[in-house]
Amino acid sequence: MVEAIIHGVILAFGLIIPLGAQNVFVFNQGALQPKFRKALPVVITAGISDTILIVAAVSGVSLLILTFSWLENIIFSIGIIFLLYMGVVLWRTKVSTNDLEGQSFSMKRQILFAASVSLLNPHALLDTIGVIGTNSLSYIGDAKIAFTLTTIFVSWIWFIGLALSGRYFGKLDKSGKLMTLLNKVSALVVFGVAVYMALKLYSNLA
Repeated sequence: MVEAIIHGVILAFGLIIPLGAQNVFVFNQGALQPKFRKALPVVITAGISDTILIVAAVSGVSLLILTFSWLENIIFSIGIIFLLYMGVVLWRTKVSTNDLEGQSFSMKRQILFAASVSLLNPHALLDTIGVIGTNSLSYIGDAKIAFTLTTIFVSWIWFIGLALSGRYFGKLDKSGKLMTLLNKVSALVVFGVAVYMALKLYSNLA
């Protein structure tokens, strides 16, 4: 069981650390929100979304869903639309220290965007299935449960830490200029993921 836990920690960190739309958005909201508790909706949504993906991958449900190419193409299409919209919103958002709370995302928008970059990102979905789902086949019984719970735990801890890091970054930015720049960088990352997904969709349809 100890081996399964260590294995889960290494795999989870390996998947979640690389820069992506989900990580960028969680960090972004940690920096933009006037208080850490106001960034909790995005942290909780990202954590729940990853939990769903991990459980689906380990149980084999997600692999079954993606055997239907038409369903995969629908997920890609919806994901592209959400990411493009999110990118435009991030690009246009300007941060002023005089009106920080007015510029930060509402709870509803945080939840919507966090869910879209988590559940409607086929790249993240395929990574979860291909890495966590496949590696979980090495374990059975309690060891498999330990492996699954470990990857979920690492995911939640990572998002909490990411939002806290963003909050610290936000406190350092007295003028609001760095956070406005962060929004631009976040938008470019999101646009990049959308382009990647569009190319993948094109290759599927070609």
